[in-house]
Amino acid sequence: MIPEIHIEDYSYPLSEDRIAKYPLEERDASKLLHYKGGKIEEKVFRDLPDLLPEKTLMVFNDTKVVPARMHFQRETGAQIEIFCLEPMTPSEYNLAFAADSECVWKCVLGNAKKWKGDVLHLYNPLSNPELDAMALKAELVGRDGKTGLVKFSWSNSWPFSKVLDQAGSVPIPPYLNRESEEVDTRRYQTVYAHIRGSVAAPTAGLHFTDDVLNRLKERGVQMENVCLHVGAGTFLPVKGSLVSEHPMHREPFVVSKSLIERLAGKTCPLLAVGTTSVRTLESLYYIGVSCLERGVPEDVGQWAPYEREYPYTTQEALKAILAYLNRQGLDHLVAGTRIIIVPGFRFRLVDKLLTNFHQPESTLILLVSAFVNGGWRTIYDYALKHNFRFLSYGDSSLLERG
Repeated sequence: MIPEIHIEDYSYPLSEDRIAKYPLEERDASKLLHYKGGKIEEKVFRDLPDLLPEKTLMVFNDTKVVPARMHFQRETGAQIEIFCLEPMTPSEYNLAFAADSECVWKCVLGNAKKWKGDVLHLYNPLSNPELDAMALKAELVGRDGKTGLVKFSWSNSWPFSKVLDQAGSVPIPPYLNRESEEVDTRRYQTVYAHIRGSVAAPTAGLHFTDDVLNRLKERGVQMENVCLHVGAGTFLPVKGSLVSEHPMHREPFVVSKSLIERLAGKTCPLLAVGTTSVRTLESLYYIGVSCLERGVPEDVGQWAPYEREYPYTTQEALKAILAYLNRQGLDHLVAGTRIIIVPGFRFRLVDKLLTNFHQPESTLILLVSAFVNGGWRTIYDYALKHNFRFLSYGDSSLLERG
């Protein structure tokens, strides 16, 4: 049964001065709120290895943010901002980034009303000769409100990944209320980012340094990666009062067969680094259900966890995925999820969560509330009273389920 939740019950007073507009000089110098058994301790992020039991299994999201925001210009001089969301032709990320002359992406269009469908040219106010030589153009081939299908074409045979590197800027969150700067190119990216595709960083991972990762390894913490490409939907507010009316956008993910094998036999605590890792890991159960019932993995629907009772154990679901991968000779599961995690959700895999402090009335606050059995307000009241920094460049929390 879809729960009836009013989003205004998940609000708190977040003033502009509590939002971290820039990262700290040292990634691991941020504060860390540790919530366990209803009690709160205040730590520093570099203390994390000392807070975890040996043999903890940590799962990171190794997606990489792409410089997906570009500015184009009409012959009239009007500027149009184009923000790449996901590839359409080719539809696979690796093929889209490898395209060397043209590709089509679903994009958010800024100043969209002024674009009449004419061909746009890249805005190049400093007359950069490399950008001139690239001759990047944008053509609108379809429109749906503020989003549209945009065909990009260029003439110097660069792969589209390099086109974005040269012509694009890092799409920092809109709530920072500033343009992206040089510091964002380096710091709005985790140190372990690997696979291109996100338009927003999995921000819980921004605090990690090589030193912290090495100390975790020395402690015997096991580390694995998943990859979920974070979409722009992560910034969309819940507009209506009822959460049941809020649409979640599909986000693609990849999980290795070896990790699923490890999860199927896990006997140690599982720590998800960030809400994207939680959504990926918890989606696996419902992927397994589709393998059990229909023989193939299917995308996870937004309300799948709440629509009925499921008779299968977590191990049965994970083993069904493994059986499918073995039949197909695959070493990775590739799927998508629209899952929304709200109070009442049954967590089947994740025991601990590392996450930042999220916007009021957001789906991420709902996830945190579900994870800590409604104790989110205690956590956020403490953070507000003790000068924690909020949102993407802010401080962190280690949350443990009972």
